[in-house]
Amino acid sequence: MAEHDAHNPARPPTAQPPADALEVAPGVHVTPSALRFQFARSGGPGGQNVNKLNTKAELWVPLTAITGLSDRAAARLRRLAGRRLTQAGELHLTAETERTQEGNRSAVMERLRHLLLQALHEPKPRRKTKPSRASKQRRLDAKKRRSQVKSRRRGGDL
Repeated sequence: MAEHDAHNPARPPTAQPPADALEVAPGVHVTPSALRFQFARSGGPGGQNVNKLNTKAELWVPLTAITGLSDRAAARLRRLAGRRLTQAGELHLTAETERTQEGNRSAVMERLRHLLLQALHEPKPRRKTKPSRASKQRRLDAKKRRSQVKSRRRGGDL
């Protein structure tokens, strides 16, 4: 497996992650001690429990604690994070879609995983293309035909 990773620019060979590290995406690890969770009251309309339960989950992860990303993938992660990246270099994600703390905790971890998967995906480089000579000729012929149709509509004596 190390041989395969050595040839893949998206996933460079790295040192073994710590034993307690969580694999949040394929080949990407974070130690649980680096994850900082906080729970707060969710916003929006609700029922009787809306002002009593702290179900909204917030997660802060320092980018330096995420291991297994290449330099290019880390740069893509910074770009994808946008406003979710704090001044301190932490990724700040929230979830308040579920009705329980555990549900929102799972949702915020899934958002982190999704963001990391997007960062790992190497975009395909764009190759410039040029129209062929035949396609240029077809386009010009179509323009000529259309021009003749319109000129015949005008009539001769205006």
